[in-house]
Amino acid sequence: MFNAVRQLINPLRKSVYFSKLKLLNRPNNLNQVINYFSTMTSEITIGTHDGCFHCDEALACFMLKQLPEYKNATVVRSRDQKILEPCDIVIDVGGKYDPSKHRYDHHMRDFKETASSVLKRDDCPWDIKLSSAGLVYCHFGHRILKQMLPEVIEDADIHIIFKRVYDSLIKEVDAIDNGVPMFDEEPKYRIVTNLGARVARLNPEWNSQDLDADCQFAKAVELCGEEFRYFVESSARIWLPAREFVRQSLEKRFKVDPSGEIFELQKSVPWKDHFFELEKSMNISPPIKYVIFKDNSWRVQCIPVSLGSFITRLALPEAWA
Repeated sequence: MFNAVRQLINPLRKSVYFSKLKLLNRPNNLNQVINYFSTMTSEITIGTHDGCFHCDEALACFMLKQLPEYKNATVVRSRDQKILEPCDIVIDVGGKYDPSKHRYDHHMRDFKETASSVLKRDDCPWDIKLSSAGLVYCHFGHRILKQMLPEVIEDADIHIIFKRVYDSLIKEVDAIDNGVPMFDEEPKYRIVTNLGARVARLNPEWNSQDLDADCQFAKAVELCGEEFRYFVESSARIWLPAREFVRQSLEKRFKVDPSGEIFELQKSVPWKDHFFELEKSMNISPPIKYVIFKDNSWRVQCIPVSLGSFITRLALPEAWA
């Protein structure tokens, strides 16, 4: 009987990942087997596919585990519907997108959801098809950020950080996972982290003998988590405080030049993301052409036509080169 029960459970053992690489020990007697099985079935579980893993589901798992309800969840890796069906939430597998049942796959032929269609907010116009990371972020992202940034009290600030993290990290993951070309004319997204390739390298090679796929997936989750945590915390600690500095500088632009087409930053701060949002929300006209800022010495920079573009609104005279 012991062998029969063990044969039933072994496929589940292989598909289960515990955070911090905590793997289940082999049971030594029948009572341990029964206890082990009943414990597994009563735990909160996050289901995703086994086999070759990708950045999107590894990042999605990390994000979910920042929420109280999934903090201690077991990650079950399988493509067997009988194993996935009882999972509390399933991501990147299963052939269903149904938020009411916590099913978040994006591989269906008719799946066309984007951040714009899910969030339904005018200030979230992104039209790249979502991966499982994007789905989890769009549905849970604001709560995740609140858990990770208890010092950020205002919902408006959480939303500003939400947009920055999506635009800087999640969009890259979504686009690469869905095979979206980076360029038509202007870039559709930026590759900031190359996280997808770094995760892909963690998959066991075809001839590896000493690498366990679930252990490697755990490393991928940790890697994605480190990157996500950096973007979240730096956004709150470094990037967001610069917003008010940029706003005040824009309000003083007519003191710099009567045209209002030049603004000045008294110090070098991360300004570009804030500039394009504030220029729109402040209805700035005519468009600003140059920024002057202090970085050891004073420097002048042309304003690009859009964030990430190398095309400037008005180039400096060639004679200045």
